[in-house]
Amino acid sequence: MRMGVFEPKREFSVDRSILDELSLDEVARKRTCTRGPSLKKRLRESVRCSLPRLKGWLFSWLPVLSWLPHYNIRENGLGDLIAGISVGIMHLPQGMAYALLASLPPVYGLYTSFYPVLVYFIFGTSKHISIGTFAVISIMIGSVAERLAPDANFIGNVTNGSSEGVVVDIAARDAYRVEIATSITLLSGIFQVLLGLVRFGFVVTYLSEPLVRGYTTGAATHVVVSQLKYLFGISPDRYGGPLSQIYILLDLFYRLPGTNIAILVVSLVSLAVLITVKELNSYYSKKLPLPIPIELIVIIGATVVSYYGNLNEIYDVHVVGEIPSGLVAPRVPNFTLFPSLVGEAFAIAVVGYAINISLGKTFGLKHGYKVDSNQELVALGLSNSVGSFFQCYSVTSSLSRSLIQESTGGKTQVAGAISALIVLVTVLKLGSLFEELPKAVLATIVFVNLKGMFKQYMDIPALWKSNKVDLLIWVVTCTCTILLNLDLGLAASIAFSLLTVIFRTQLPRYSLLGWVSGTELYLDTEAYEEAKELPGITIFRSSVTLYYANADLYREALEEKSEININKLLKRKKKQAAKQKRLQAKEEKAAKKERKRENGVLSISANETPGSVHRRGSKADLRKDSQCSNGCVNEGFEREPDEKTEDRVMEDAQSGRHSVILDLSTVSFVDTVTLKTLKNICRDFGEVDVTVYLAGCQVCVVQQLERGDFFSASIPKNHLFPSIHDAVLYCLNHTSKGLPSYDCALEVACVTQL
Repeated sequence: MRMGVFEPKREFSVDRSILDELSLDEVARKRTCTRGPSLKKRLRESVRCSLPRLKGWLFSWLPVLSWLPHYNIRENGLGDLIAGISVGIMHLPQGMAYALLASLPPVYGLYTSFYPVLVYFIFGTSKHISIGTFAVISIMIGSVAERLAPDANFIGNVTNGSSEGVVVDIAARDAYRVEIATSITLLSGIFQVLLGLVRFGFVVTYLSEPLVRGYTTGAATHVVVSQLKYLFGISPDRYGGPLSQIYILLDLFYRLPGTNIAILVVSLVSLAVLITVKELNSYYSKKLPLPIPIELIVIIGATVVSYYGNLNEIYDVHVVGEIPSGLVAPRVPNFTLFPSLVGEAFAIAVVGYAINISLGKTFGLKHGYKVDSNQELVALGLSNSVGSFFQCYSVTSSLSRSLIQESTGGKTQVAGAISALIVLVTVLKLGSLFEELPKAVLATIVFVNLKGMFKQYMDIPALWKSNKVDLLIWVVTCTCTILLNLDLGLAASIAFSLLTVIFRTQLPRYSLLGWVSGTELYLDTEAYEEAKELPGITIFRSSVTLYYANADLYREALEEKSEININKLLKRKKKQAAKQKRLQAKEEKAAKKERKRENGVLSISANETPGSVHRRGSKADLRKDSQCSNGCVNEGFEREPDEKTEDRVMEDAQSGRHSVILDLSTVSFVDTVTLKTLKNICRDFGEVDVTVYLAGCQVCVVQQLERGDFFSASIPKNHLFPSIHDAVLYCLNHTSKGLPSYDCALEVACVTQL
C-alpha cells in the first residue's frame, strides 16, 4: 500500500540445480580468456592515420572546432552577449582586487582576465564556467611572491633635503614579484598539460569534496588576513611558515592604534554598500533581468571621490597608482626560479584543476553535456602556460562569475570571449581612469566575494548528521590549511584523507549472516530479527575488501564470530591423539603381559592335576568376586568418564559447526597476502573437521585465485559457489564425517524450488 494505492504482492520462483563454480562455468558457458592484440599491433594501430581518425583527433584536442562552426546565433547569440557583458563587468573589479592578493599591481589582474580566457575558449570543454582570477589561487601566488621577494630585500636610503629616510623600492619589488608569478604560472601550466597528456585527470578523485571545501574555507581565512592591512591602513611585518597567520593577526592587533581613520571609513562605507546591494540582488534575483553591477559602481564612485577629494595626499589613503594603457609585449618567464617553485607550482596546479573540474562537471550534469576531465586539464594548463608569457598569473574557474554567466543566459564559451573583449577595452582605453582608486575598496570587494566560501562552515552540522569521517576530513583540512600554510596544509590534508580510507578498511563491520525464512536472502543477524543462523553453518561477511592490511584482522574476526578457536582445538586434538597413543601403548603392554602369563599358566597346568588348578582358580575367582561385591572399580574404567567428557567437549566444539561459508562478494582483488590467508583458513579449519566454502566471488577474483594456484586437492573448485544460497544447500545436503543432515535443508530447498 503506497499513497492509497494497493500494490499486489509480487513473487518469483526459480527452479534450477545447485551450482558450484565448475557447473556455473558449464551452464553459463564461460568464455576463455583471450589475450588482446600485441604491443606491436597496438602501436601500429595508434600511429595509423585516416581522415575520420584525424578529424576525431582534432575535435578532441581543439573542441572549439566541434561546436563553433555549428553555432546558432539566433538561439544562443543574445544570451551569450548579455552573459559576456555581465561577466566582463565582474572581471574588472575582481581582476584588480585579486591582483592585490597575488601581491601584484592591479593591472596584472586585468591581463589575467583577458589572455587565459581566450585560450580556454579554444581548448575548454565546459560551456558555462568563467576562467580568470580566483581568490584561493591568488593568495597562493601571493604567498610565494612575498616569500621570495619580501620588502626587506628592496629597502634603500633616500635623502630628501636635510632628512634621510628608509623606503622600499616598490618598482623593483613589483617587477621581481611579476617574474616570480609568471614563472610559477608557467611551471604549474606545464604540470597540468603533462598530466592531461598522460590521461591523469583522475588524480582529482583523491581530492574529495569535503577536502576541497575545507581547503577553500581555510584559504579564505588566509585571504581575509592578507586584506586586513588594506582595510585598516597599517603595515604589519611579514611572517612565513607554520602558524604565520596567527603571528600576523597578533601583529595587526598590536598595530591597531596606528589605524588610518580615513582608510577605515572608506572600507566601512564600501562594505556597507556592497553587502546591502548584493543582498538585494540575491533577494530579487528572479525579478531583476540582470544583477546590479554594484562592484563596478563602487569602484567608479570611490575613484571619483578619491580623485576630487585628493584622499591620497591629504589623508594618506593608499591608491592603486599608475596603470599603464595597452597590452605588454610577450616575455619569457625566468626559468632559473623553477627549482624553488616546484612544490608550490604543483599544489597550484592540483588545486586549480580540482576547483575547475568540480564546477565544470556540476554545470555539465545540470545541462546535459560531457566535460572531458583530461582535456580540461590540458585546457587549463595551456591557459596558464600561454598566459605566463603575457604577464598573467595562474587562473581557474570562479563560482560567482560562472553562476552569473549561467543565470544571465550564457550557453557557450562565446560569452567568455565577449567578457575578454570587455576587459580588453578597459586595458586599452579606460585603465588609467582607475589610478586614484583606493586599495581599501578592492579589499572590501575581496571580502564580500568570500561570502560563499564562509558559508561552507555550514557543512559542519550537515556532515555531523551524515558522515562524521567526512566531517573529520573537513575540519582537519581547514585547520591544517590555516595553521600550516596553503602548500603544507594541502599535503597534510591529502595524507590524512588517504589515511582515513586505510583506517576504514582496517575497521570494517564483520557480521554473521542468517537465513530469512521463505526467501533466498541471507542478512546480518544483528540487524534483522528474522535472519536466523542455520544449524551447523556459519556464514561470514566483511563490509570491505580483503587485502594485506586487514587479512589478519579478517582471520581473527572469523574465529571470534564463529566461536571456533582453532589453536585451542588443535591443542586438544593433539592432546587427545597423544593420550590415545599412550592408551594404545599401555593396552599393548598389558596384552603382552597377559600373553606371557597365559603361557606360564599353560606350562604349569601341564605338570599339575586338574583338581589343583581348579582349586587355585576357585580361590582367585572368590577373591575377585568378593572385591567387586565390596564396590571396588577397576582403575581403567574409573578414568573413562573423564576421557568421554573431554571427547564430548571436543565434539561439541566441532560438530556444532561443520561448515563455514565466506561471503567474498565485497572482495574486488586478491593479493598474495589474501591468497595465503584464505589458504590458511581452509587448511586450519579443515584440521578441526570444519569445511570452508567460498561464495559470491567476482569473475576477476576467481581468475586471480586460479593464477595464484589456490585450488588444489584439499581445496577443490567445487567448494566455490556463485551465491550463498547455493553454498548453503550444498552444505545441508552434503554433510560429511557422519554429521547429521538437518531437516531445514529440505525446507530451504522447497521454499525456493531449487
